[in-house]
Amino acid sequence: MNTDLAKSIKAKFKDTHNTDPLMVFSPGRINIIGEHTDYNDGFVFPAAVNKGIIAALSKSDSDKSTVYASDFDETIKFSVNNIAPLPKESWGNYILGVIAEINKKGKTVGNFNMVFGGDIPSGSGMSSSAALENSVVLGLNELFDLGLTKTEMIFISQKAEHNYVGVNCGIMDQYASMFGVKNHALLLDCRSIEAKPFEINFKDHELMLINTNVKHSLSDSAYNDRRAVCEKISEMLDIKALRDASEDDLFEIKNKVSDEDYQKALFVIQENERAEKASKAMLDGNLEELGKLIYGSHDGLQNQYKVSCDELDFLVEQTKLNKHILGARMMGGGFGGCTINLIEKNEVKAFKLFISEAYKNKFNKDCSIYSVELSDGTHKIN
Repeated sequence: MNTDLAKSIKAKFKDTHNTDPLMVFSPGRINIIGEHTDYNDGFVFPAAVNKGIIAALSKSDSDKSTVYASDFDETIKFSVNNIAPLPKESWGNYILGVIAEINKKGKTVGNFNMVFGGDIPSGSGMSSSAALENSVVLGLNELFDLGLTKTEMIFISQKAEHNYVGVNCGIMDQYASMFGVKNHALLLDCRSIEAKPFEINFKDHELMLINTNVKHSLSDSAYNDRRAVCEKISEMLDIKALRDASEDDLFEIKNKVSDEDYQKALFVIQENERAEKASKAMLDGNLEELGKLIYGSHDGLQNQYKVSCDELDFLVEQTKLNKHILGARMMGGGFGGCTINLIEKNEVKAFKLFISEAYKNKFNKDCSIYSVELSDGTHKIN
């Protein structure tokens, strides 16, 4: 967690509201493998990271709530008794959506003041939205003694995104951000919402993220379109979700669906298997096998699910030229954001120089590179 950021958020809150706030840290997340499987009731392998959202909150003594986003230098004001969505692109909808979903559970939230900021790189696919939602729901739970469990909180965060933001997300982002365990990844069963933490020993390797610094505009609509395809094929197979299908089951209806839709469903089935195999590779300490599975994931995302882009594909292809990198893939919803790379620690410096120059030459723009550590989930801070 960024302690300097926490100090500045707290100071801004005290300057504005003249009181000591409740402080919350809510982490972003990476996903080692298991992409687009969460809304298919499948397996994912995420981990919370040491970058996230820091929020300062207190009860309001007026009939209005005030929320200030320090990263955008923007403020919204509203009454919790009169919640309605803002225009589509507003960050405020993540906050208003959480309040609306708390209200639906019959819990009473009073007006409050909040200042928040974060160090999750914009558009990186590390789920700043889930981190923001979780910081709000945990903060309000504490302020107003709502008695919500962490499991109830993540479903409130998820539904806020469905109903106020219009993204039909699965539960992985909210779960990983809320329940993260330091130095562990979580093999999460998205049907039972049960996770097994795996302590990760990367030995002489580490995880490095490379941000393309692009976000192609069709990401939300393409995400919802792919989710609809998965639901349609599940219905044709008479199953609850693609998690219940085998490749043989899918083959039975191959002539009834387009080749594009067949490949999308096949990807989900195969990616689910990769996530389970990755947990075994971790238990066995087999980083080479983990790397192969990570490369396999990208190949499927690029060629079957078709949610990659030229910038992501270029970054992954370049890693294949370097024997010190065991695996790389795009991470997140797609069409931009980051690649995740399993790289030897003593190779990081040289590869950073190489890939920065190669990417700049190819796309005439800079990529951003950062290492991450695995962190605890959403919690109060001093």
